[in-house]
Amino acid sequence: VQLQASGGGLVQAGGSLRLSCAASGRRSSSRVMGWFRQAPGKEREFVARFTGSGGSYYADSVKGRFTISRDNAKNLVYLQMNSLKPEDTAIYYCAAQDPMSISWSSWGQGTQVTVSS
Repeated sequence: VQLQASGGGLVQAGGSLRLSCAASGRRSSSRVMGWFRQAPGKEREFVARFTGSGGSYYADSVKGRFTISRDNAKNLVYLQMNSLKPEDTAIYYCAAQDPMSISWSSWGQGTQVTVSS
């Protein structure tokens, strides 16, 4: 599965952005997808994901502000980010789970999100 993230940018605190992840390749539309982020000097961390049953799950730090969604017809996964905070500044990555190992085996190139105070 090949993934390409886009939609990052510079936004003021309290603003919104929508990230997109285009997936291509064999059975890409059936993969469990998620979003992660990495802030400067920090390790990559989980942000949001779909569950195997089609539900969604969020990190506590973004719960109630971020929403993950997908358009299977277009092979797109979105991350709607509202009420952005400076601490949300990071490179955001989309990822796809390997259906056998359940590991996050495919990664996009990342898109920069910068939230100014």
